[in-house]
Amino acid sequence: MTATQSKPRQPLLKTALPGPKSADIIARDKQHLSTSYMRPYPFVPDHGEGVWLTDADGNTMLDFFAGIAVTTAGHAHPHVVRAVQEEVTKFTHVCLTDYPQEITTSLAERLLAHVERPLPGGNAEKWRVFFGNSGAEAVEAAIKLARNHTGRTHIISTMGSFHGRTYGAITLTGSKTKYKRGFGPLLPAVSHVPYPNPFRPPLGSTPETCAQAVIDHIESLFVGILPADEVAAIIVEPMQGEGGYIVPPADFLPKLRQLCDQHGIMLIFDEVQAGMGRTGKMFSFQHFDVQPDMITLAKGIASGLPISALLAKESVMTWPVGSHGSTFGGNPVSAAAAHATLDLLEGKVKHPGCGESLMDNAREVGGFILSELRKMQADFPFLGDVRGEGLFIGLEFVGPDGAPDGKLRDRASMAMFEKGLLNLDCGEAVIRVSPPLILTREEAETGLAIMRETFTELSADQG
Repeated sequence: MTATQSKPRQPLLKTALPGPKSADIIARDKQHLSTSYMRPYPFVPDHGEGVWLTDADGNTMLDFFAGIAVTTAGHAHPHVVRAVQEEVTKFTHVCLTDYPQEITTSLAERLLAHVERPLPGGNAEKWRVFFGNSGAEAVEAAIKLARNHTGRTHIISTMGSFHGRTYGAITLTGSKTKYKRGFGPLLPAVSHVPYPNPFRPPLGSTPETCAQAVIDHIESLFVGILPADEVAAIIVEPMQGEGGYIVPPADFLPKLRQLCDQHGIMLIFDEVQAGMGRTGKMFSFQHFDVQPDMITLAKGIASGLPISALLAKESVMTWPVGSHGSTFGGNPVSAAAAHATLDLLEGKVKHPGCGESLMDNAREVGGFILSELRKMQADFPFLGDVRGEGLFIGLEFVGPDGAPDGKLRDRASMAMFEKGLLNLDCGEAVIRVSPPLILTREEAETGLAIMRETFTELSADQG
């Protein structure tokens, strides 16, 4: 290290967690807020900068989960902050349902530029956008549009999926029963089929055949259980988030597209968690050279401000005037943050140390993290699978018999937290690595060092 080089920043823990100020806030939170909030870690964020979060007692943590893949540009990014400050001096709300606004019109144009592509003959395929506030709202809009456009009722989703917590969205969700227990009856005319997980192939298949096995399973439903001509849509996460950060086989989405075309079924891609540059492309389905009929977006669009979008082909977005709307959807301040986020994703504005764009950075730094974690996998047999694309990475913990080991995953997660690494679980036994897309290689190395130290301690405890 030369005299001009500084030591990479490290987590700084000034108190035991939680510290006294945080403990007081946690106690008040527990007294006054909904009992439904989970609160897995005793951490009370006070402010953030980049990929770092500091709590009320001055403890600074490295953020490896980005508010569940939301803070694309990290915390308090100067470009996003300036955009929000400028917009909030103009107006904070008018209602997009009633009045068109340039900031949302141009945002729609920018989003659609990433999905509209030439048709045979050279004409561009037209799409349209409906703006909401959350991923669940985008999914609800997709359900309504699919039924309205097709005149059909049934929706097919996948096991392990997560689509939101409102009634339609939670009916489609297939990841955890606690999300549904005690809330029935849920939305009628919904079925679930397996998701093709190459690490745990469903339906007695293999990693090589699991995609076709799922397609065959859907076709078997059409023969004896569910008439295909009553199915409005199939909704699927091109890369599954809450279910375990799973990347399906390369042939799954093209086969699903073919099946939907054969039966006149709408294909909906839920890109709420894996979209907006996280996998190294704007949308995760773009790794598979296939086009859906609708796309749901939220989380990472605006680096933390609430906004969502339903993108649909113009030939599909045929619902009549006044049939769907939102008071707050497409809020101009959130739209300004989304523009600023797209500036960074597309490389119109560069973030220091992150290459030409945040998408490039996600691809490069994510590739480095995947490579290093796979090296650790050779040293720690309880790391059963390391998978992902870009900064959408899952670590699955297994027992000696290869079964998912959720208890070991929980121990690892808490140990990382206690060393200053904010992380989050998913699936049965998975830790997700989903930091802000501004994460540098040096910051990645800091997180990886904490992970290796944690795995070493777990290995010693086991052995």
